[in-house]
Amino acid sequence: MPQITSGDADIFYEALGSGPPVVLLHPFPTNHNLWKPAAQALITRYRVILPDLRGHGESGGEGPATMEKHAADIARVLDHEEVRRAAFVGVSIGGYVLFEFWRKYRARVDALVLCNTKAQADTPEARAVRLQAANFVLERGTELFFGSMIPKLMGKTTRDTRPDLVEGALRMMRTMSPEDVAMVQRGMAERQDSMETLKTINVPTMLVTGDEDSLTGVGEAELMRQNISGSEIKLIAKAGHYSPWEQPEEVGKLLRQFLDRLNAA
Repeated sequence: MPQITSGDADIFYEALGSGPPVVLLHPFPTNHNLWKPAAQALITRYRVILPDLRGHGESGGEGPATMEKHAADIARVLDHEEVRRAAFVGVSIGGYVLFEFWRKYRARVDALVLCNTKAQADTPEARAVRLQAANFVLERGTELFFGSMIPKLMGKTTRDTRPDLVEGALRMMRTMSPEDVAMVQRGMAERQDSMETLKTINVPTMLVTGDEDSLTGVGEAELMRQNISGSEIKLIAKAGHYSPWEQPEEVGKLLRQFLDRLNAA
């Protein structure tokens, strides 16, 4: 995997295929491998760039992993790949990063796909839960935390019928140290509200969510649709918060259709 230095972090990423560039951002607390199955639908026509966000997978970093740092990291990856503009897809924290990326680097954005994410900042209660989780993993390790997250992150259908996908997600999670988890949680707790940002988005935008996503789901997607002019929602059946991992063929097909329409215009 190529590696770049961005501020205080070494950022690793993988690039597959050739053609118009597409950047796929994974959710917390996984890494770029979450996107690999769905990306198979894209690599025959597109240059697919798969970063490990700072604190995830092979990528490091110091202090709270703020959205500003993540966005700067992605800009550095683009520079290293000599990519001026790209389409961007982000799941959960990947969506949070894309809101910040849009605020800072919108001239580099051709299109957006926001998956299983939301625009609002954390409530005071949600922020407190993140900070408690950061302290918990530093004191007691990550295994209990990761186990407690699975019912929230993966749909009931997946948990009941695809233990291989559950174990695969846990394997990705286990690449994060307690310090990594704490750094990322603290960064998410600091993120700004992006509701007003939604109204400024003027590139083609697709919103994707799972019908079993208990964390964001249809309600959050509909709120974003109402505020992003011309955006559309796609619902993934039998999928939770990790819809591209749980239903990679369906998500891959939707992404391919969306990108092909853009590139046919």
